[in-house]
Amino acid sequence: MQGNFYGWYLKCQSKEDTIAFIAARHQNGTKETSSLQIITDDDAYNVDLPGNAYKKDCANIFLGKNRFGKNGIRVNIDNPSLRVKGKLDFGAITPIKYDIMGPFALIPFMECRHSVYSMRHTVNGRVVINGKNYVFENALGYWEGDSGNSFPKDYLWTQCLFNGGSLMFSVANIPFGLFDFTGIIGVVYYNKKEYRFATYLGAYIRELRDGKVRIKQGNMEFEAGLLEKTGKALNAPVSGSMIRTIHESASCKAYYKFRIKGRTVFSFKTDHASFEYEYPN
Repeated sequence: MQGNFYGWYLKCQSKEDTIAFIAARHQNGTKETSSLQIITDDDAYNVDLPGNAYKKDCANIFLGKNRFGKNGIRVNIDNPSLRVKGKLDFGAITPIKYDIMGPFALIPFMECRHSVYSMRHTVNGRVVINGKNYVFENALGYWEGDSGNSFPKDYLWTQCLFNGGSLMFSVANIPFGLFDFTGIIGVVYYNKKEYRFATYLGAYIRELRDGKVRIKQGNMEFEAGLLEKTGKALNAPVSGSMIRTIHESASCKAYYKFRIKGRTVFSFKTDHASFEYEYPN
């Protein structure tokens, strides 16, 4: 039996703090488990749970006493090494116009499928992790998901919530039958307008090295670069088993540039970027 996984990534960002929650179910053969991973600016935590702790309906994922969905997050973990309790309420979500996978959503054997549920929404509430308070007042959130059997062998992923907008880009090695190719998906949501980049729309890589990517599509060009490596270790799926270690910075220094017809729409540096760079160079 082919292994598989399904999970949501929910990021909450204030001026002071960033927390991301990854709620997931994973199966390899007949063994089914679930997990909750939590990433902050300073650390990452993993809670392993039995498969039957995981429940899902049309709007929520439940992990025991924990709930994640479009209305917000309720978290209650009480382990010897990790105590987490809190309530975060979300405002109206901002979905994208159509499936980020485009026509690839119709292909049944994709190694990993990506979903974007909300580019930007408000977050209000409080979470306490091992005695430390994280307060979110009119803060911002982002929500995406992944499913399939394994994370890509090599990939770059970045997400940033910024003044007037939000962005997400992923560049990954995609196995496709006997061949493989570099796949691109990305969305710039700025001033309430969506700009989409994708391989299926003609996007291609102009540069990809040393934590930097430059993408061209028609008259649009996007560039992102990691300016510091502060990634925390996370578990990622290989054939449904969470046995791979990747590294994510929930909030780090990076830069972004977006141009249309040679005109700079925005160009900025930030210390609130989320970044994963899992290429060998």
